[in-house]
Amino acid sequence: MTEEVYVTEQGLNDMKKELEYLKMEKRPAVIEALKEARALGDLSENAEYDAARNEQSEVENRILILEKQIENAIVIENRGNDKVNVGNTVEIEYVEDKEKETYTIVGIKEADPFENKISNESPIAQAIMGAKLGEVRAVASPNGEYQVKVISIK
Repeated sequence: MTEEVYVTEQGLNDMKKELEYLKMEKRPAVIEALKEARALGDLSENAEYDAARNEQSEVENRILILEKQIENAIVIENRGNDKVNVGNTVEIEYVEDKEKETYTIVGIKEADPFENKISNESPIAQAIMGAKLGEVRAVASPNGEYQVKVISIK
C-alpha cells in the first residue's frame, strides 16, 4: 500500500531539489570521504571511516525516502474558498477568547508551525476540514474540546 504525500507545488520542487543535491553533490562527496578514510589503513579502528559510513547510510536513506515521497506526491491545488480544504489559508477565531489565528493547511511533510503551516492531520485542520465561512466547529484536544469559527478562507 502506498502512502499518499500531500504537498504544494513548491514543496514538491523543494523535495526534487534536495534529491538532486543528494545524488549529484552529497553522495559523491561521501564516496570520496570513504576512499580517503580507507586509504588511512586499519578500518577496525578508523573513526573517519566509521563516520563516512554513517554519513553514507544517512544520505542513502534520505534519497530513498525522497524518491518514495516524490513518487507518491499529490500536489495540493487551491480548490476555491467555499469550503476549507488542504491548500487553503484559513483565518479562525477561538470562540472562547475571541483570539484570531491564520493557518495554511498543508500535507504533513510541509507542516511548519513557525510559519503557521499546519498538517491536514492536525486536530484543528481535521476539525475545520469541509467547514464553510462562518461555521463553528469543535476541536478535540487533550485538555478537552474547544470551539473555533471560520472567519475567512483563501
